[in-house]
Amino acid sequence: MGNAFFVVWRESLEAFLIAGILYAWLQGNDAGGKGKRALFIGLAAGVGLALLLGWALLTVQDELSGNALEAFQIGTLLVAAGLITQMVLWMRKNGRQMKARLHADLSAAAERSGFIGVAVVAALAVAREGAETVIFLYGMSQEGDYSALIGGALAGLAGAAATAWLAARSLARLNIALLLRLSSILLLVLASALFVAAIDRLIGAGWLPPMLDPVWDTSMLIDDTTKTGKLIADFSGYRARPALTTLLVWLSYWIAVLVAWRRVSRG
Repeated sequence: MGNAFFVVWRESLEAFLIAGILYAWLQGNDAGGKGKRALFIGLAAGVGLALLLGWALLTVQDELSGNALEAFQIGTLLVAAGLITQMVLWMRKNGRQMKARLHADLSAAAERSGFIGVAVVAALAVAREGAETVIFLYGMSQEGDYSALIGGALAGLAGAAATAWLAARSLARLNIALLLRLSSILLLVLASALFVAAIDRLIGAGWLPPMLDPVWDTSMLIDDTTKTGKLIADFSGYRARPALTTLLVWLSYWIAVLVAWRRVSRG
């Protein structure tokens, strides 16, 4: 539940911020109000596209079985982890210019295609955030129960709405930039956990050799089969009895992330 809450909170907060940026631009460039109506239509269309992706994933899952289903679910875990990582690095590089870019895109779309262009820009912006959320949740659903996942997702959506509202109303001195930076680090930790989960399933299916299993046993300190240990394992990728292959993949992931982080920070 905690992972679902965190991911949905972060992605929904970005979507609310994008909607707010677009709405603020229209406040000064839409005397007749038609642009705002187009904006709301576009936002609804973006949510609809994300829900359509969720339906497609579940439909594909229902059509698969055995090794094909296992491969599909492992692939979804890897895609979810990769998307989280890509999103964090993209925000690290482009976050400061996001407002200016959205305004430029909206201005160009409004000039080129009128209010249809406004709706398209809004739909694509929200659909991206929504699609990422759907894939993340589907990937995490392979590691937990659906009821907790849905509860966490709904709580995350409510939390994001409250955060955005407080920031907009200045009822709390919320440093959104700081919140996004801190959440980016936690998202990378979660992405590494999804990678570890995918590697574990590849090893369990016999498609990847463990090399040495286990490398060590720290279950005396934190047992990942207990409730608390599983919570830590699901979020951070911790394993009390890790295989060497899992450790090497986890280490490679963090080396690649650190190199990419330094590169986008300089750029």
